[in-house]
Amino acid sequence: MSHPESTKENGLPFYASGLVVKGFGRGSKDLGIPTANFSRDVIKDLPENISTGVYFGWAQVDKSPVYMMVMSIGWNPFYQNIEKSMEIHILKQFDEDFYGSNLKVKVVGFIRPELNFNSVDELVNTIHSDIAYAKQKLDENDNKDVFFDL
Repeated sequence: MSHPESTKENGLPFYASGLVVKGFGRGSKDLGIPTANFSRDVIKDLPENISTGVYFGWAQVDKSPVYMMVMSIGWNPFYQNIEKSMEIHILKQFDEDFYGSNLKVKVVGFIRPELNFNSVDELVNTIHSDIAYAKQKLDENDNKDVFFDL
């Protein structure tokens, strides 16, 4: 699969911030991949040129260090969502939930369009592949401080 690079034409990088809200409860429970979810207010303010799909970049919870992240934007066709979501998987193990915390993200790259899957295993395997790709790209180009010094 080819992965387009970040350019002004595809709207990257872009930034988002807001409070972490409860999602569908599937990330940790069903998939073993915990996610932090932005509210509808953050989702409705997405730039128009940002399409649904899987992205990667940097995340910061409140005043924490900055961590790598992978983010899904879309309808999650496997689960047939009726609401668009922004789900962020931070590549760090947290000891507890952080609902109500302020989450800032800097999205620097696009991985793939939103897809449907035939099974939970296929979905989980694809997410793990997305995570590996994101780690590789973020390790190559460590530009996390550009946004988070504000």
